[in-house]
Order: sequence, then C-alpha cells, then structure tokens
Amino acid sequence: MNHDEYNRLLELKDSINDDRANSAEKKEYMSLLLRNGSITQKQYDDFLSDHNAEAILKAALAIGTIILTSWLIGKLLEVPEQALG
Repeated sequence: MNHDEYNRLLELKDSINDDRANSAEKKEYMSLLLRNGSITQKQYDDFLSDHNAEAILKAALAIGTIILTSWLIGKLLEVPEQALG
C-alpha cells in the first residue's frame, strides 16, 4: 500500500464510521481492501450482492483499522537510507 492508498482508506473508513459514506464510497473501501489482499474475492462478492453486507462491512472496518495501524507503524519504524550508508 502506498501513501495515497493509505490516506484514501483512512478517509473512507472515517466516512463509513461516521455514517457519511454513500454506497460508492463503501464499494471503493471494500475494493481497496480486496486489492490489498485483506479480504477475499468471496467476501467482496458477497458485499456487492448484499449478502450480509452490513456484517461484512463491519468486519472490513476492523480489518481496515488493523491495516492502517500496521502500515503507519511500519512507516514509523523504517530506517532512513542515510542512516544505513
């Protein structure tokens, strides 16, 4: 995940949590998680077909929180290249 994807995932997660997200934003959020390998194709397809969509979305929010936190910690722990040289 790159910095832009991180920012967009965070923005969408916040919007969903605040009940401001429309269906296109929820779909984009799920699509980002799918592309990141954080959810399965079946979970994504079930979400799109509205099979347990709310339960899947709630689980995806938890997954997104973990991914965002992990990504941020990873970035904070990166050693600057200058320090290696």
